[in-house]
Amino acid sequence: MAASRSVSAAFQEHLQHLGLHDFPCGLGSWNKSRLHGRGSPRAEAAGLGEAVPPGEESPEALLELLRDQHSPWALCSEGSPQDRLLREVAVLAPELLHGSSIFQLVKSLRILDKGVEEVDEGLLQFQQLEELILSANHISRVTSAHLPRTLKVLELCYNAVGDLQDLCAQPPPELQHLGLGYNQLCGPSQEKHLTADFWPNLVSLDLSFNSLTDLPGLVSQLSTLQNLHILLLQGNPLALIPAYRGFLIDSLPRLSILDDIYIWPEERQQFHGLARQPELIRSEARVVVSIGELKGLPNPEAFQQLEVGSEGPVITYSYCVTYEFAEGEQLEGRGSPEGTEILQSPTVPKLDVDTGETKSHQEPAATEEPKAHSAKVFATPGQPWADTIDWSYRKEHITKDLVGLKSYLEAGTIVSVVEEKVLSWPVDPDAEENAVTNKKEGQELKKNTAKKKKKKKQQPCEFRSDPPVRSTMGTMRVTLETLLATEDLVATVCDFGILIPEKPEPPVLEEKEVKKGKDKTKKPKAEKEGKGKNKDTAEVEEGPELQPVPLTVQFQMQLLRWPLAASTQSQGNVAVAGGNTQ
Repeated sequence: MAASRSVSAAFQEHLQHLGLHDFPCGLGSWNKSRLHGRGSPRAEAAGLGEAVPPGEESPEALLELLRDQHSPWALCSEGSPQDRLLREVAVLAPELLHGSSIFQLVKSLRILDKGVEEVDEGLLQFQQLEELILSANHISRVTSAHLPRTLKVLELCYNAVGDLQDLCAQPPPELQHLGLGYNQLCGPSQEKHLTADFWPNLVSLDLSFNSLTDLPGLVSQLSTLQNLHILLLQGNPLALIPAYRGFLIDSLPRLSILDDIYIWPEERQQFHGLARQPELIRSEARVVVSIGELKGLPNPEAFQQLEVGSEGPVITYSYCVTYEFAEGEQLEGRGSPEGTEILQSPTVPKLDVDTGETKSHQEPAATEEPKAHSAKVFATPGQPWADTIDWSYRKEHITKDLVGLKSYLEAGTIVSVVEEKVLSWPVDPDAEENAVTNKKEGQELKKNTAKKKKKKKQQPCEFRSDPPVRSTMGTMRVTLETLLATEDLVATVCDFGILIPEKPEPPVLEEKEVKKGKDKTKKPKAEKEGKGKNKDTAEVEEGPELQPVPLTVQFQMQLLRWPLAASTQSQGNVAVAGGNTQ
């Protein structure tokens, strides 16, 4: 098994990359006179101002080669100030970089995305080190005994740290910033390490984008950090709680910046007293999904060419918009549109949004189906075709599974437009009676026929409907990651592109009309039907001349935060009624 890659090994590779012993740095033929006169006051003076021997370069000229951005020896833009300092020292005093002397010059060490897995004891050689940045590596464990005691900044974001016990065994006493964002911290067992007993001088703490869920428990530990002024907690499940920001601001009065947003006195006054109302700090999140106008649906009737008077079915179309939401939702139905159902009843069937296949008959109501990534599918009520369909759909989702909600927001949601097609066939209720009456005499048959005509005029025709056939008109993923940060709203127009429906094959009657051509003697019923078809065909032919309109739908998701969530909660059913009228 290969040994873990250490910080010391990565640092040695970094030194080779800097080329501290290669031209124009270090000692060589370009400054060999300094090699022979090293340590001499005369040589040092000569290096600053005296004439340079032929074939050699002055220190000023060598520095210019390092500093000129057009020079092939210039440091790339990603280079740190510490790297520039080391290269200039390699020009002016290369003897200081031999052996272990180089470790005394390094005050800031940045090793980013180098595959480092181990924080080894070699770091103790950096006796002047104040800043250690090891972001975007594979570090899962940090032994505090291997950290220089002079450290003031320790940045470990984008790693795999899941336990702080080893880090807190002997932490650097003067540490002012601890960066643990984008790691794997979770559970109350980690919060106990975030106190003044371990970090008495901590000013800035980054815990963003972990999996911390206990807001009151974490705040009780952080309140011991008397010097804490900057805190980042966004991206954690606990940050999805509506009262998250207000509770932190009121609980930590010394805090100046929360999640990269300055705390103004007006905001602190707004949340005054919230920390003393634990009943408002519920471990749940509230999300409102709104769906507005749908445009760009092709008219299905424009592509139907049924024969007039035929026994064919009556085809009806309806449309809905579906979206996914996290599976751990409480199905309370607050704010759901009138006429929709909260999907827990076993009589409500499932809708396969991915394939569009029909599973069973579905009412035009909200639907759900568990997905591989623990999500359910919800749908707007079905609506018939129109140039613009405005659902004015609004549904509030309440969930206590904050970890699942975070995973859902990271993955995004799938929004689809689904078409439901139903074929209804006419039913003849007197079919059996016709079989009997056909055996009777002519007069009796005429009477029965007259009665049937009256019945047909008086009673509407009955239809038998086939199971609905569903197909997905368009689908796309909507990114929701900004809701994990400081954004409260994601509003977008989903563009599914331009739909081009398949044209049906021409009916047989059209072929007959073409064959007959200019025969004007036979123009009965077929001529009337032909006129109808010509009109339909004209509509189809005129279609390409119109500017195509893409299929679009307005989609919005809002994470309710304080005080908006508080006002919604206090209004109760009033808020529901107000949402339905929008």
